[in-house]
Amino acid sequence: MPRKLKKSFPKLPALLTLLLFSISLVAQQNEAASQPPFSSAPYRVGERLTYNVSFAQFISAGHIELYVARRGTFFNRDAIMLTAHVDTSGPVNAALLALDNDYNSYVDPANGLPFRGERVVRESTRTATIPTDLNQPGAATNPGRGRSGEISGTYDMLSALYRARALPLSEGAEYTFQVQAHEDPYEAELKVVGHQVIKTNVGSFNTIVTRLNVKGGQLPSYRTQVYFSDDERHIPVLITAKNSVGEIRAELAGSQLLTVAPPVVAPTPRPTPIQTRPPVNGQVPTRDSALVDLPFQIGEQLNYQVYIASVTQPVGTATFQVRARSRYFNRDGLMLTARGQTTNAAQRIFVAIDQITSYTNPATLVPFRSEVNQQEGKRRFNRVWTIDQERGIAVGDNGERVEIPVGTYDLASVLYAVRALDLSPPRRNAVSLLINNRTRTLFITSLKREVIDLGGQKIPAIQVSLTTDDPQSDKFQLRAWISADARRLPLRLSAVTEIGPLRADLVIIPVSRQ
Repeated sequence: MPRKLKKSFPKLPALLTLLLFSISLVAQQNEAASQPPFSSAPYRVGERLTYNVSFAQFISAGHIELYVARRGTFFNRDAIMLTAHVDTSGPVNAALLALDNDYNSYVDPANGLPFRGERVVRESTRTATIPTDLNQPGAATNPGRGRSGEISGTYDMLSALYRARALPLSEGAEYTFQVQAHEDPYEAELKVVGHQVIKTNVGSFNTIVTRLNVKGGQLPSYRTQVYFSDDERHIPVLITAKNSVGEIRAELAGSQLLTVAPPVVAPTPRPTPIQTRPPVNGQVPTRDSALVDLPFQIGEQLNYQVYIASVTQPVGTATFQVRARSRYFNRDGLMLTARGQTTNAAQRIFVAIDQITSYTNPATLVPFRSEVNQQEGKRRFNRVWTIDQERGIAVGDNGERVEIPVGTYDLASVLYAVRALDLSPPRRNAVSLLINNRTRTLFITSLKREVIDLGGQKIPAIQVSLTTDDPQSDKFQLRAWISADARRLPLRLSAVTEIGPLRADLVIIPVSRQ
């Protein structure tokens, strides 16, 4: 890692926060004495936006996902629920900023004003939810300072982002607003400075160019520009921020507008034998109808704790997630992520942080792009593969070319492909797998049905062996236990290593009968 980047670390914890919420601005429109108009177009339920983030020479530094999740009754109020996910990856995650956060904001449909925000912070095996109440009835709100057109009230970062999109963004206009971020107050000023055509992997856009200035709090100073699509939705197509150590870019990688059910009030959750991720505020994730034939759905997140030998404390964690179906790199795709790392105790001996992001064909689950970021002790491996499945070739961002069989998976997509297979014992399946810069054949042999104890629950499962076409095909004695129900959940994975037996168990939460 260059010394200059390491030296800048104290200023970088706000890196993706600044990018995601750099468009957080409302309240004053200098061009008119009235308050800025409010457009409901950006609040259409089902809109999902995905961004790739780069920093300096790191072309894959993180991801951002924005989603207008639902309109319904939340905390006894009619509201629209906005959600965001922000994470870092690769060297940026390992050496500069480890970030894996969710944000929720509940806003008034009439004006976009929030009354509650939530920040979900994940650190190793710990997850914390930090709520914030805003603009509550009877509570004092920001009354403004008498400036023309200023809107009273305080926004959190996520609600401010959408309120900014709801502005007219007229030529030469300036807007300001008050925002609270991580308990710090800010004043953001946005000025419309021109128009420009921006080319991205999802197409070309006529954009409105704006310049952002943030005052207050502890955000570092960046020269930030936000490019909004020149239509009623005002989608943030590109965000750039420059400082002395390089440029940060958040570029639109996927845009999707789902068809969702009409507004609901207090839905009754359907009982399920295994709860792998608790629903937010009693609301279950919206299911994508295009995935009804697969054993998983959009939003599924599987968390694992990794144990070694007879050690009772986990030495690592792993997370697999089905992020979103959208247009990525000018193709219809399904975004899958896999992330694993050692815990704090194990890092005294060995540090490992691996992340893979796979953009796959929704019908076949084979990837057309794979982003690999690995840190294992002193070893570093970072590669972006562009995969042409029809021609049987994978091309790395370093120019390396690898011939592959048609239908080759990466380490993130293969887990989901295995779940979609017929695993009835004694069936044997085989798939091609791209690992680092070579392919291997992975054999999945269904051994037997059995009941395993996981988190105090007795769960029917199918045990499978995972072997390769290497000379020592079963060197690590890899085994997996897949639930024998329709979801085909990988419940447990085990292996034999030089330092002892290793296993990864799915973290499950017992649910009471409804």
